[in-house]
Amino acid sequence: MTAAIRPVTSEILRGSPYQAYVYAYPHKTAYRPLDPARALREVWANERTDALFLYIHVPFCTMRCGFCNLFTQAHPKDALVPLYLDALQRQAEVVCEQVRPASFARFAVGGGTPTYLTEEGLQTVLDVAERVMGADLATIPACVEASPDTVTAEKLVVLQARGVDRLSIGIQSFIEAESKASGRPQRTADVHAALNAIRDAGFPTLNVDLIYGLPGQTVESWLYSVREALCYRPEEMYLYPLYVRPLTGLGRSSREWDDIRLACYRAGRDLLLESGYTQVSMRMFRAAHAATDTGPVYCCQEDGMVGLGCGARSYTRCLHYSGEYAVGASGVREIVDGYVRKEPGEFAVADHGFELDGDEQRRRYLMQSLLNTEGLDLQRYEVRFGTAAVADFPELNVLEADGLLTLDGNRVALTAAGLERSDAIGPFLFSPAVQVRMRGYEPR
Repeated sequence: MTAAIRPVTSEILRGSPYQAYVYAYPHKTAYRPLDPARALREVWANERTDALFLYIHVPFCTMRCGFCNLFTQAHPKDALVPLYLDALQRQAEVVCEQVRPASFARFAVGGGTPTYLTEEGLQTVLDVAERVMGADLATIPACVEASPDTVTAEKLVVLQARGVDRLSIGIQSFIEAESKASGRPQRTADVHAALNAIRDAGFPTLNVDLIYGLPGQTVESWLYSVREALCYRPEEMYLYPLYVRPLTGLGRSSREWDDIRLACYRAGRDLLLESGYTQVSMRMFRAAHAATDTGPVYCCQEDGMVGLGCGARSYTRCLHYSGEYAVGASGVREIVDGYVRKEPGEFAVADHGFELDGDEQRRRYLMQSLLNTEGLDLQRYEVRFGTAAVADFPELNVLEADGLLTLDGNRVALTAAGLERSDAIGPFLFSPAVQVRMRGYEPR
């Protein structure tokens, strides 16, 4: 089946490189209520469940950063956290029964800030993963996200003892003035203390997140933060461009944004490459000393994801689903309050999501491959879909003509110029139907 052809011109890619971060396709703003709701047992009936990704979402933080548009709630009332963990347990018990048999090849806890939880709360989340869902955290890659102000030696002991082998910490900047201006006040001394504690604990993989384009930042100050991070020899680093989105703290400001992001990206990329890192995508860099992945084989293109908790997505080949999405404080609070009151039967259905027809499945596969340096294997694509990617997507010829990708034998890959424009190329490849839905989304 050939994908719908829409007019394409090189001018689409001549504007800002920063249109949207395509970490998943379609974006949650394209999700809508499913009518009728779909029983999870039916949704998963014809899916492979022998190598799934298990994701648990913790929607709580100590603060709401000015750039953050994640599904999270700052400083929740004390009584809400145990209610949320109880609901998480109820949901897991139902989902485990519906998605059976299931074997997990990857596990992650995100948010929000999972380390916002106490040691007991972290134990509860890990118990849900292991004792309810059956994930063997001792044998599969397991990641937990953290922030400097929530890292303690006691929490690190809990995580390490339970098999977590990757800590991902959002630093964003090592310069206090930049952090404060971005709506994320933090003491640099606390940042270094957290990184030292993680290194002392001996986690095999440390990932550090930094953001470029922050208020008041220069290329020189950006490189200072990159160099400070390199002092800790992280196995992975993610360099994120700043996005100013509706309903976020920075999004409510009236200031004009000086766009130095491309210069920062190039400077940071070059420094990491000179330091022995390999570029995996526009954002991700892996150190030469990073451990080889020895966990069970998992392919995000072919294997599904089971998400638990508010804000968590679940993926099958034909259906992506989750709870409702919000960024504003009142919208998030309303959704979380509804989640903790759910009866077990309400967790047995998917009622909000996006159904992927053949064209959308092809588009997702294309983007998930093309936006990594490894690129798209044309033969593998044809075996999976029975069609040729270049025939399905004439947009690839436009990108090649612009020097943004190469069509070399059996592989389609972005050039260096294409890689730095990943956040324009991704949206360029969105289907018309997804674009219409995203435009029709009303932020809440």
